[in-house]
Amino acid sequence: MKTIKNTTKKPLSVPLPRGKRLFLGPGKSGQIAPKAADHPPLVALLESGDLELVSEGGSFAGRGKGSGSSSGSPQSHTPGKTVFRSGDG
Repeated sequence: MKTIKNTTKKPLSVPLPRGKRLFLGPGKSGQIAPKAADHPPLVALLESGDLELVSEGGSFAGRGKGSGSSSGSPQSHTPGKTVFRSGDG
């Protein structure tokens, strides 16, 4: 996945392949497929400076080792059992 950022102070509607659109608020970023970066209307926005290509990292950027539970056990969180009673009693 590639990440793009809206560098303007106005919301943008970024045209993507197959008639799709990505709506980005001012200063916000979003992820697009690598093939979408070659879409001519998107390239025009990149060249005009309205959009900036931030990174070309994987889809799990920032979620490396060390995030999550400190115990390291895959079963450190077990959901509780909820019992619902019915009737008058």
